[in-house]
Amino acid sequence: MKSERHITLYELNSLVREAIENEMPDEYWVEAELSECRESRGHCYMELIQKDERTATPIAKASAKCWATKWMLIRPGFERTTGQQLHAGMKVLLKVYPQFHEAYGFSWIITDIDPTFTLGDMARKRQEIIRQLKEEGVFDLQKELQLPLFCQHIAVISSQTAAGYGDFCNQLADNPYGFKFQAQLFPAIMQGEGVEQSIIDALENIYSRSEACGVGSENCFDCVVIIRGGGATSDMSGFDTLALAENVANFPLPIITGIGHDRDESILDMVSHIRVKTPTAAASLLIDHLKTVLDTINESQAHITRYAQQKLSTLNTQLSTIAEALPRIVSTVQTRQEARLDALNSRLPLLLERRLMAEHHRLQLTEEKTRSLDPTLLLKRGYSITLKDGKAVRDASTLHPGDEIETRLTNGMVRSTVQ
Repeated sequence: MKSERHITLYELNSLVREAIENEMPDEYWVEAELSECRESRGHCYMELIQKDERTATPIAKASAKCWATKWMLIRPGFERTTGQQLHAGMKVLLKVYPQFHEAYGFSWIITDIDPTFTLGDMARKRQEIIRQLKEEGVFDLQKELQLPLFCQHIAVISSQTAAGYGDFCNQLADNPYGFKFQAQLFPAIMQGEGVEQSIIDALENIYSRSEACGVGSENCFDCVVIIRGGGATSDMSGFDTLALAENVANFPLPIITGIGHDRDESILDMVSHIRVKTPTAAASLLIDHLKTVLDTINESQAHITRYAQQKLSTLNTQLSTIAEALPRIVSTVQTRQEARLDALNSRLPLLLERRLMAEHHRLQLTEEKTRSLDPTLLLKRGYSITLKDGKAVRDASTLHPGDEIETRLTNGMVRSTVQ
């Protein structure tokens, strides 16, 4: 074994610390993606990563931490500007300096975070998702749907313990018009990790229930309400994902969202059928919708009643007018008919006389014609008539030897036998 002088691990690490402190005394702005972010005892611990833009393969990793004294100043400003908490997958621009500790190793110490960089990256991601949804032709699909007239069976996606869910149900139950709503909860995670898949699972459950239901079944829903009450304004990242937006945009029932605040509009809000601010606003929307339908029905009923009354009044007036005019009309018709009958009676003798004369003349003509056809006139002129069995013989071939015939002359009759 060589007798060269050796040093301890602590001494070696001390040399590394001194080298780093001497060679890298400055602070650096570094762009990275968070692969992990957690808080402990007021400190924030992060795992940083850089990926290859083409293959998404990690090409660099490092640990970073922000001590509580700095973190309590940095965090509120970051969340106020971006509207989100730091979370895995987020791109950040950190101001750091290197620190090597003999016992804990190397770490980047964070002294500042630029929220505008993250905000820009978030905006780019949102715009990319919106662009993709529009290219797929699904961005406005929900807007083409209509709430059913009697929208009373509601599927609710929310956290079961959320105050907003209770407010939503109470608002529906205590509506001033006495409308009856049936709201069924499909529990989901509404903040933190797991929001996307949890809501997608709830939507699939609602779809399966709706597909299996019969007409009039309680399992048939008129719409879906996604509400989130009591959550942090900064924890909205779960509602800005492509997969969730695609599922909502393609869902066959109208979806109402009440997950944000005045200035926060997630991609989920953009693709939904209607977006409202709060769970109670979603309940008010459903109540107002049913009130509008009721008002329309009442107005239609009143219109039909007024129309029927006006029509009945008009018909009654017409009937009264007819009733008043009827005696006069009957009298006029009767007078006209009596005058016509009198005229016919006065003309009847003349008409009968003319008819009798015409018939008498026709009878005379018939009589003269009949006389001209009398066979006795022919006999007086020298003609005779031969009869067989009382019928005139017009063709000799119809006679046979032995037949008896009669021949009538002007004076007398001769009987003969055919030879």
